[in-house]
Amino acid sequence: MAGCSDWVDCVQFGFYIPILATGFPLNMAALWQLFFHVRRWNESTVYLLNLVITDCLLLLALPFKILAYHRSWNLGHISCWLFESFVYVNMYGSILLSVCISVDRYVALRFPFRRLRSKRKAVFVCTVMWTLVFGFSCPVYFLHKKSNSSNESFCFQNFANDTWTKQWIVVCVECVFWGSTVVMVLCSVHVVKILHDLRKRNPSDAKLRNNKSIKIVLSNLVVFLLCFIPYHIVVLLYFYFKQNNDSAEVINNLRKFVHVSLCVSSVNCLADAVCYYFILKENLQLAQQDARANTLTHTVTHTERC
Repeated sequence: MAGCSDWVDCVQFGFYIPILATGFPLNMAALWQLFFHVRRWNESTVYLLNLVITDCLLLLALPFKILAYHRSWNLGHISCWLFESFVYVNMYGSILLSVCISVDRYVALRFPFRRLRSKRKAVFVCTVMWTLVFGFSCPVYFLHKKSNSSNESFCFQNFANDTWTKQWIVVCVECVFWGSTVVMVLCSVHVVKILHDLRKRNPSDAKLRNNKSIKIVLSNLVVFLLCFIPYHIVVLLYFYFKQNNDSAEVINNLRKFVHVSLCVSSVNCLADAVCYYFILKENLQLAQQDARANTLTHTVTHTERC
C-alpha cells in the first residue's frame, strides 16, 4: 500500500478496514433486532446488548487508531484518552462478558431447576463489569504525560517512560485475562460434557443428536483464545524488556508485534456476530414457544366455554 508508513501500518489497514466494513452493519442489525424484535428479554439478551455496546465502542475508535499510527495527534489529550480507553474497554469488556455468557450457560445446564439466573442479576453483573472496565481505563489518561521532550503529541503509542515502572498495570491485565481464560475453559469443558451426557441419555432427541451446540461452545472458546492470547503474551514480554532497558531493536520489534496483536484481538468483534445470531435465534424460539402455548391455552379456554 502506498499510504502505509511500514508493514505494521499495512497490517492494520488489512485488519481494521474489513472489521469496520462488516462490524458496523452487523452491530446495527443486532441492535435493531434487540430493540424492535425481541419480545422476551432474558439473561442472554442482557449480556448480548452489553456485548454489542462494547463492540460499537471499538468500531468508533478504530478509524482514529488507524490515523494515529506514526502520526502526530492534533485532536487533544481528552479525545486521545477517550478513544484509547474505548479499545481497552472493548477488549476487557468482551473478555468479561464472554466469561459471563459461559458461566450463564453452564449454570443453566448444570442447575436447570434452581433459580440461580435472572435478568436482574445479569443487569447487576453488567453494571459491575462496566464500572470495573471504565474505572481501570482511567489511568490511560496519564500514559502519555511527558512522553517526549518535544511539543508533538501522539496517541495509541509513545507512552510516558514512567508507565513501564507501574507493575500493577501489567499484573492487573494479565490476571484478568488468564483468570478469565481458566473460567472459560472450565465452563466450556463442563458444558460439552453435560451436553454429551444428555445426548447419551436421550438418544432419540433430535436436538441433542446434533453436535451443533458442542461445536458452538468449542468454536467460541477457540476464537476467544486465538484473539486474546497473542496480545497478553506480547505485552508481557514488551513490559519486561522495557523495564529492563533492553536493546532498542528488540523493544522496537516487540512494539510492532503489540500493534499487530491488537489487530488480532479486534477480530473478536466479528466473532461476536456468531454469538449474536445464536442468542437472538434462541430468543426467537422461546418467543414462538410462548406464542404457541398462549394459542393453545386460548383454544382450550374457548372450547370449555362452548
